Amino acid sequence: MYKRIFKRVFDLIIALVALPFWFVILAIIGPIIYFQDKGSIFYNAPRLGKNGKIFKMYKFRSMKINAPDLRNEDGSTFNAEDDPRLTRIGKFIRKTSLDETPQLLNIVKGDMSIIGPRPDLPEHRDLYEGNEERKLDIRPGVTGYNQAYFRNTVPWKERIQNDIYYIEHLSCWLDIKIFFKTAISVLKREDVFVSEKSTNSNNNTGVGM
Repeated sequence: MYKRIFKRVFDLIIALVALPFWFVILAIIGPIIYFQDKGSIFYNAPRLGKNGKIFKMYKFRSMKINAPDLRNEDGSTFNAEDDPRLTRIGKFIRKTSLDETPQLLNIVKGDMSIIGPRPDLPEHRDLYEGNEERKLDIRPGVTGYNQAYFRNTVPWKERIQNDIYYIEHLSCWLDIKIFFKTAISVLKREDVFVSEKSTNSNNNTGVGM
């Protein structure tokens, strides 16, 4: 019952209560992002949603315009504190996780949940093996089991298995624990960046992330 009905109801209530506060963040952060390099305030990224449906995930843009798309060896996106692609405000909103706050709009639209597996890139579906597609059984989350307990410290394949563990043990109590553990991690700014070096540099994406 919680998974099918109450989880969505709680998502909507929390998102709608949080939206007025987010508009204040938008009014402050948005102009700073724009005036640093005259680029778009948002980065709209295609992601895999529930049942493999592709949706547009909203983020505040933290990278310079035309920043190249760098990946780690496991195919996950490169993320480091000294990443030269980050703007000055981009580094700040990454550290504080403010770049993820526009996903409140995704929650209202029904693309995402507050708690759930972080969504993968569409092309990552071709790399799933065994039971890994189970990650797509529920809506992806703004935060989740991995973000609460590991942030960016575990490899992508291990994160998928953690996501499956979450799905198999999904409950209201687990979501509450993840929510508060995430809040603590964000406040402490724990494990925001990874030290692994990128080995791939794809073509320019045409927009900063």
